[in-house]
Amino acid sequence: MCDFNTLSDEEKQLHHLKLLECANSFGGKNFFLLLLEAIRETKPHPLVSGQMSYDIEVGSITWNKAIFNDKLQLLLKARKNESTQDNLLPKKDEKNYKKILNVVRTLKPIVFQVKPADPSDGSGFFFQAFDIIDENKTKLNPVFDALFFCSVDTVKKVLNYEAKK
Repeated sequence: MCDFNTLSDEEKQLHHLKLLECANSFGGKNFFLLLLEAIRETKPHPLVSGQMSYDIEVGSITWNKAIFNDKLQLLLKARKNESTQDNLLPKKDEKNYKKILNVVRTLKPIVFQVKPADPSDGSGFFFQAFDIIDENKTKLNPVFDALFFCSVDTVKKVLNYEAKK
């Protein structure tokens, strides 16, 4: 998802529509981008927050299970390979396969809820970290990737994408 320029027009349109739907349910593009900018500036990474929440003036993100830094670091390494191999999971014979599979099993049940501070701005939205395609193929959920990892400029491109005619 963060390699937006390498995606097909169809994939770009799908990601655009999904992120636009999320942004609109959070109060619009500007509030959504404010949330992303705040996440990028926060150290340590908000996902390892012991409170399982991240709050800023315009809204909040909550989740239902603690994420430890070792799992986050493994996830960051695995996501770098996802775009080249079209799969978050490495090949079964690679030495880090079991570690990455364990990260997926640990994080898969977590549900994230994003809510605007003012309910009149929207109803918010829910998402999970992964899209499990089958037992051998797993991809990062584009919303999870956009919220926590992609550059703000990339997310702006996705939100402002217009399909070629």
